[in-house]
Amino acid sequence: MNRLEQRYKDEVIPALVKEFNYTSIMQAPKIDKIVVNIGVGDAIDNAKVLDDAVNELTLITGQKPVITIAKKSVANFKLREGMAIGTKVTLRGERMYDFLDKLMNVSLPRVRDFRGVSTDAFDGRGNYTLGIKEQLIFPELSFDDVKNTRGMDVVIVTTAETNEEGRALLRSLGMPFRK
Repeated sequence: MNRLEQRYKDEVIPALVKEFNYTSIMQAPKIDKIVVNIGVGDAIDNAKVLDDAVNELTLITGQKPVITIAKKSVANFKLREGMAIGTKVTLRGERMYDFLDKLMNVSLPRVRDFRGVSTDAFDGRGNYTLGIKEQLIFPELSFDDVKNTRGMDVVIVTTAETNEEGRALLRSLGMPFRK
């Protein structure tokens, strides 16, 4: 069992039950899944760029990503319906906890001038979205192997009903929120 998952079971659940006065430990919110998405706009002109993004996401998450395709045609972007424009991966279970642990304790502190992540990026239902400007903060990627720096979106989907519950869950797991 991952150390973050162990911490969730031993410390976080009792703290959340006490804080929100739940009648059962099953009411305590938990992390359902983490979706990591890289949008590759350059893939319209050069399909090789998408392969690089897929390889990098595989290294970062330890799971093979799915290629996402355009749902609509947008003439201004020279985009046609059905074109490959990005890649994403959905993490659950042990891989999810491993990724979250690495993100909070290794990768985010490597960001230059890091003062914490925003507390306002909740969607109203307890899910948290985090934008990362460059993939080089992850230790699996070496600076020499990366051709293009690209950003990614990390969506942490929880079973929390409200933003307060989701914020309390992530804070007690160790998410470095801005003071």
